[in-house]
Amino acid sequence: MTVRLYDSKAQALRDFAPLRDGRVGMYVCGPTVQSSPHIGHLRSALVYDIMRRWFAHRGNDVVFVRNVTDIDDKILNAATDNGTDEPWWALAYRVELEFTSAYSSLGILAPTYEPRATASVQQMVELIARLVERGHAYAAPDASGDVYFDTASWPAYGELTRQQRDNMEAAADADPRGKRDPRDFALWKGRKPAEPESASWKSPWGDGRPGWHIECSAMVTRYLGSEFDIHGGGLDLRFPHHENELAQSAAAGDAFARYWVHNGLVNIGGQKMSKSLGNSVYAAELFELASPLAVRYLLGAAHYRSTLDYAPGSLAEAEAAVDRIRGFLSRVERRLAGTRFAGTGAPVIPDAFAAAMDDDLGVPQALAVLHDTVRAGNQALDAEELHDAAVAHGQVSAMVEVLGIDPRDPRWATADSGPAASALDALVTRLIEDRQAARESRDYAAADRIRAELSAAGITIEDSSTGTHWSLGL
Repeated sequence: MTVRLYDSKAQALRDFAPLRDGRVGMYVCGPTVQSSPHIGHLRSALVYDIMRRWFAHRGNDVVFVRNVTDIDDKILNAATDNGTDEPWWALAYRVELEFTSAYSSLGILAPTYEPRATASVQQMVELIARLVERGHAYAAPDASGDVYFDTASWPAYGELTRQQRDNMEAAADADPRGKRDPRDFALWKGRKPAEPESASWKSPWGDGRPGWHIECSAMVTRYLGSEFDIHGGGLDLRFPHHENELAQSAAAGDAFARYWVHNGLVNIGGQKMSKSLGNSVYAAELFELASPLAVRYLLGAAHYRSTLDYAPGSLAEAEAAVDRIRGFLSRVERRLAGTRFAGTGAPVIPDAFAAAMDDDLGVPQALAVLHDTVRAGNQALDAEELHDAAVAHGQVSAMVEVLGIDPRDPRWATADSGPAASALDALVTRLIEDRQAARESRDYAAADRIRAELSAAGITIEDSSTGTHWSLGL
C-alpha cells in the first residue's frame, strides 16, 4: 500500500512519492534554544521520529535534517534577562544539550544532520543576495543594515496558509521604520549598539545577523538541495515561519518542499499551553512523573495532527499500557523456553497495522492492532496454544520495534526504573514473598487472599519453574 500524508499546503491527503525512489529527504524545524524543552517540543520531535522510522521500515533510506536555531532575538533576550553574566552563545549551547538529552531519553533517533544556524550564516547571506538581485528583497533606506523581503513582489505570498496578503497582520519581527510595507519581514538585521559584537556577522549590508525565517531556508537547501520531499514542524509554525520560508525560497528560484506536514499542539488540562498562563510542562517534570518509555508511548499515541490534551493521569495509563506489552512478551518468552516453539514466530508487521501507518501515520489505529494482538497472544497462552502465542509474540515484537517502544530494548533498562515503578515493584515483590511463605506453611487461605488482592489491583501473578512473576493487566 502507498503511504499517504496530509499535505498542509494542498489541504488534502496525498499519495507520497519521493523525489528519488528509495530515498526520503526530511527537514524538521528544530528548537530555538533559549529555554528548556517542554512537552510540545518532545511531542513534535517524536512525531517525526515515528514518521522517519516508518519510511525506513518501508525500505527507504531516510536523510533526516533537524536544525538548531542558536541565534535569534529570543536567545539574546534570554541571555540578557536571566540575571547572570552567561554569554548568549553559552546559554544556547547549554539549552541545546538539554534538548539533546531529552530527545535521547525518549529514544528519538539522532538526525542524519543537525546544523546550527550560526554555522550557515554565509549560505544565508548568499540567499539574501539572490533575493535582492531578483527584486524580491531590499535594504532599508535608513542605514540600519536591515534587509527585508518584499511581500508585494511575490504574488504567491500566502499560498501555504491560503491567506490574502491584504488581510495579513503586520510582521512583528523587526522595527517597521525601514519597511516599505508592514507585512514585509526581516531577512537580515543590522547590529544594534546594545547587542554583543559576538552576535553579528559581516554582510554586504553591514554587520548584523540573519532573521529567523531565512535560517531554515538556507540550512535545508544546504543539506537536502533546492527541492526535497518533506518539510515538517509544529502547527504553530505554519504562519508566519513556514509561509515566509516558502515565499523567500520560491522567490529565490528553489522548488523547495514537495510535502508540508504539521503536527498538532498540546493542551494542558483543556487549556492551550503558554508561558502567559504559566501552565508549561517541561521535559524534566515528565521524567519525574513516569518512565521515559511511558512518556514516549503517551506523546506518540494520539494522531499526529490532533491536539494532545495532557493530564498527569494519562501518564499512569501509558505506564499500564507499556506494562501490558512488557508482561506479554516476558510471559511468552518464559513459557516457550525449552519448548519446540522457542525462537519461533517471525517478527512480521500485521497487515492491519501497516494499513493504519500507511494512512497518514495512523498510530492510534496501529496501537489498537498492537493491543488486540497482545490480548490474543495471552488468550493463546492461557489455552496452551503455543504456536499461536509464538506468532503473536513475533508480531508484537515487530510492531513495538517500528514504533520505538520495545520494552526489552536495553535503553529502557535503567530509564524505566522511575520512582513509581520502583515503589510498585517493591510492594508487589513483598506480597509475592508473603504468599510464598504462606504456601510453604500450608496457609493456603492466606496465599489465595494475597493473590486475590493483587488481582483486584490489576496485577496478574504467574507461577512457573523459574519462580513467580507478576505483570499488570494480562
